Amino acid sequence: MRGIAGALLLARGRAEGVMAFAPTLAEARASFVAALLCLPIFLLLRGIGGADSAAGADPVRALAADVIAYVCSWVGFALASLPLAHAMGRRALWPRLVAAWNWVNLVQYLVLAGFTLPVLLGLSGLVADALGLAAIGYALWLQWFTARAALGVNGVRAAGFVLLDLVIAVFLSGLVVRLSLP
Repeated sequence: MRGIAGALLLARGRAEGVMAFAPTLAEARASFVAALLCLPIFLLLRGIGGADSAAGADPVRALAADVIAYVCSWVGFALASLPLAHAMGRRALWPRLVAAWNWVNLVQYLVLAGFTLPVLLGLSGLVADALGLAAIGYALWLQWFTARAALGVNGVRAAGFVLLDLVIAVFLSGLVVRLSLP
């Protein structure tokens, strides 16, 4: 519950939300329960977006590839962010970043799912596109704000963590497409 409470504070732009996360490896490890909570939402969102999957993709392989990429993205960001935090002189705060980042992902997934509901109800066009863009913009801002608050770094350095996450996501998305094909 402490993780969710901290994430909700961060989601509202309140930097004190990071104080809910101790800068310990145990805290970082425990925060990966957020990945389990996000998995059903991820699968729902992937199912909704299934119409844009690669032509000729095997649905079983696509699902397996999605789940593998999902796990790799959570673990990959945590591992790849360690040398970046170390290079910034913030190695001691890295576990706090991982814990806060993991829990704000739950907020991001809920926001993305919420902004997808109008599309499921038949809304299309400019309004649906604007809602999707707003959800993505908010998710990027929340990652940036979380990195900034958790590590006590400036905005440019915090943007480096957002960029790292985006690079991992784009790489894994390409890999999912390749693995989905028979």
